[in-house]
Amino acid sequence: MVKLNEQAPTFKATAYADETFKDISLDDYKGKFVVLFFYPADFTFVCPTELEDMAEMYDEIKKEGAEILSVSTDTHFVHKAWHDASVAIKKIKFPMLGDPLHTISEAYDVLRTSEGLADRATIIIDPDQVVKAIEITDEPIGRNAKELLRKIQALKFARENPGLACPAKWNPGDKTLKPGIDLVGKI
Repeated sequence: MVKLNEQAPTFKATAYADETFKDISLDDYKGKFVVLFFYPADFTFVCPTELEDMAEMYDEIKKEGAEILSVSTDTHFVHKAWHDASVAIKKIKFPMLGDPLHTISEAYDVLRTSEGLADRATIIIDPDQVVKAIEITDEPIGRNAKELLRKIQALKFARENPGLACPAKWNPGDKTLKPGIDLVGKI
């Protein structure tokens, strides 16, 4: 079972990226934040809206030293076909990993075994390959890339500033908290 603050399961998969097929490993991204962006299936309804949103925020996320790896249980061939067929998916510049054997989805505990599909899940892994955030939402609820960017920025800030914490709605430049006994009951 994947848990916060534990080592992320490593994996290798074939992805559709940069208009070609390439083998991708989590180890390729040591030293960077990695967002594993699981979604149920290509050629569906909510998934393309989320992936388009991610594509539109990709440059901002990369500026934070993070990489997005989208993952579904489809093959890399299906990812290419969807990329060629959809205006929304054509915007994607990040790798789209195929997980037809369900090894990545199972390793991250996001596989709906009865359907053979990944849940709508976002896992953020830090540069040391430690799991720092896990979010799983129900099928009809799309995620928000701006909130994901904010979470990456907060994780990056906390990593660079040990002992400080980011309160709700925190954005870069906002006040932070220094947890301690003097704050108990005063927030």
